[in-house]
Amino acid sequence: MKLYNLKEKSEQVNFSQAIKLGLGKKQGLFFPTKLPIINDTLLSEMLSMNFITRSSKILSLFIGDEIPEQQIQQSVQNAFHCSIPKIQYVQNNIACFELFHGPTLAFKDFGARFMAQILSYLNHKNEVITILTATSGDTGAAVAHAFYNMQNVRVIILYPKGKISEYQEKLFCTLGKNITTIAIEGSFDDCQTLVKQAFNDTELKKERGLNSANSINISRLLAQICYYFEAFSLISKQQRKNLIISIPCGNFGNLTAGLLAKSIGLPIKSFIAATNANDTVPKFLETGIWKPNKTISTLSNAMDISQPNNWPRVEEIFRINNWDLKSLGFGSVSDNITIQTLQNLDNLGYISEPHAAIAYKLLSEKIKDNEFGLFLGTAHPAKFKQSVENILKKTITLPQSLSKRINLPLLSHNMKPNFHKLRQFLLKK
Repeated sequence: MKLYNLKEKSEQVNFSQAIKLGLGKKQGLFFPTKLPIINDTLLSEMLSMNFITRSSKILSLFIGDEIPEQQIQQSVQNAFHCSIPKIQYVQNNIACFELFHGPTLAFKDFGARFMAQILSYLNHKNEVITILTATSGDTGAAVAHAFYNMQNVRVIILYPKGKISEYQEKLFCTLGKNITTIAIEGSFDDCQTLVKQAFNDTELKKERGLNSANSINISRLLAQICYYFEAFSLISKQQRKNLIISIPCGNFGNLTAGLLAKSIGLPIKSFIAATNANDTVPKFLETGIWKPNKTISTLSNAMDISQPNNWPRVEEIFRINNWDLKSLGFGSVSDNITIQTLQNLDNLGYISEPHAAIAYKLLSEKIKDNEFGLFLGTAHPAKFKQSVENILKKTITLPQSLSKRINLPLLSHNMKPNFHKLRQFLLKK
């Protein structure tokens, strides 16, 4: 598999290099030089496979002979076996595609765990690797648990202090050992900027063997493609004919993966990019002007991102396919409407959380009578227990993965958004 740097197209790397580098020169994202194509016959065969077998096949088509197919299958088995997605119907023509049945109760488990498996396989020399990443809530837990206790891997996670839920924080800031967490006194965008500065520091990057596990890492994106095929396999042939998928968007990795699935042959009719008040992309699609505002804190904190990293990949997918960006559905939802939507979903018999509620709201507004819609359930409602309980006046039972951590002490360091201080910390670590 060959990939090129979107900011400097002369820089080309293979899959292994792309995973290890994370970002290319000028902090450019890597993108495949050629996408595999799945024809109707192969698609039909694949839809009859189970989730693990099909996912292994999809990833092998991308990666090629760079990693043996048997190894890819083993990595997929280790990464995905405990995270099988489910579909829950909310209305006759709308269902939630639940991606939160993994170890950290969020869709990020798929990409983070696959990346950990592949990186472990590729580290033949047992070199010490430092995973440095930023999280707006769910990535941190997924990455921490994926790499927890892994030999020769250190993980350092930055997150905005006081701006993720207590339950999100407890999932990954109580682990210790090879997992270090830093609460940054700022926004997620501040955390993301610090990570980018670290990767731009050639000496630091080399000295600490820095790698990123954000959705900017191509291995995470490829893993996410797989569950779109699973969604397609779980619905009827009639529902497949006019399938609309609404995605709660933060860093836009999930949308990128869905668009890649469509690019290689999954016949999804269209997508909706759903955001909260941090609406840089909806405004851009409406006006053609890219003008990120200061990040606003919302109920859907994992989407509190004003400068989404994966947007250049989205634009590249539309460019290479000659698709019109105007065909992408979009919209933003305020906290007040999110609250109303959660209550509406509860009245329909479905308990959700703020991120999925935003995706549902826009889907319910835009879907047509002859279409079938899926909205992505990206996190378990228990991760937002306090806000969901306050809104619905109901008690949310904690899954075991959360209940066993809730009384553990936080092990996080506190830091201002100062790169010099972060650099010193990383060099001492």
